[in-house]
Amino acid sequence: MKHSKIIICVAVAVVVIVSCCLAFCGKDKQKLSFDTAVVGMGNISNSVTATGTIEPVTSVDVGTQVSGIVANIYVDYNSVVKKGQIIAELDKTNLISQVNTAKAALNNAQSQLAYQKANYGRYNTLYEKGLVSADEYETALLSYRQAQDEVKQQRESLQQAQTNLGYATITSPVDGVVLSREVEEGQTVAASFETPTLFTIAQDLTDMRVIADVDEADIGEVKEGERVTFTVDAYPDDVFNGTVTQVRQEGNTEDNVVTYEVVISAPNDDLKLKPGLTANVTIYTLDKQGVLTVPSKALRFTPTIELVGKDVQIKDCKGDKKVWTFKDNVFTAHPVTIGISDGVNTEVLGGIGRGTRIVTEVKIDHGKPLPMDGARQEASPFAPKGPGQDKKDKK
Repeated sequence: MKHSKIIICVAVAVVVIVSCCLAFCGKDKQKLSFDTAVVGMGNISNSVTATGTIEPVTSVDVGTQVSGIVANIYVDYNSVVKKGQIIAELDKTNLISQVNTAKAALNNAQSQLAYQKANYGRYNTLYEKGLVSADEYETALLSYRQAQDEVKQQRESLQQAQTNLGYATITSPVDGVVLSREVEEGQTVAASFETPTLFTIAQDLTDMRVIADVDEADIGEVKEGERVTFTVDAYPDDVFNGTVTQVRQEGNTEDNVVTYEVVISAPNDDLKLKPGLTANVTIYTLDKQGVLTVPSKALRFTPTIELVGKDVQIKDCKGDKKVWTFKDNVFTAHPVTIGISDGVNTEVLGGIGRGTRIVTEVKIDHGKPLPMDGARQEASPFAPKGPGQDKKDKK
């Protein structure tokens, strides 16, 4: 009997010791802690990404309205030109011949007009005296009028021939830079059906733009005046800034994908941006700088007795949106008025002041220290404290 009682006592003691160990060990290994954040100023933005092509705001295709052989070219790629400057000439031999032919035809028409005018004068005098018939008079009058019309026609032909001769001298229509040259000296250009392009001239390379293709799912958020940043592969470390200046209404469909062209200003004072470069565009459809913000997850946090325990007091309040502070073992709710949100941060319009520390989420600590962000650490009031920490806090 004594041995049985001893065994039972030992067993009970073991059970008690094991239970206590498990209870205390479990308590030490799992503790509740909370992440906090300070209400402060920040930027809130949503964005749409797209790709586009850089091009000059104003570029002109220079062509010729007459056919002929290119006799001289006076500019090349990247040449700086002035408005009215001669940049090329066509061979003028045939055109000069056409002008001379037109002049001769005009002289002949003018001589014929002088004869018909005199002839009409004679017939008019005779008709008034009754010496010629009305038919003869009217025939002389008709010939005189026809001679007048022929002079007008030949004068127009001469003017056209002279204009075509002028077209043989190609001048720059604007001040700018030659982007492309499509012809060589000795090449024949034909302007029978359409005007052939000889040169492309950009008016001002310091004033560029990006034509970006925005997906139909995103185009509804894009508005004129929105801020834009973009990069190009030629300068991967540089970020360029611009503004949406136009959202074009016509959609482009390719491979069943609908996109819309968005025009973006691209100042280019340092001339880094070149026509034809591909731009990786970010359009900020929602953009507020320097506003009072809180982490969006703080608005979703709500303490409960089951979560924080009965020893912690919870002071709730009315309001659809609220944030919580923790002080002196009390959670206090603060109703707030919110503005825009980018999902990570939310604008606060009122209800809490800058610099207030709020609780953002609950965490379960399994006996491991909370992670630190560099030299900055936001310690939760519920986090376990190291040896001597209480004494330092009291001091």
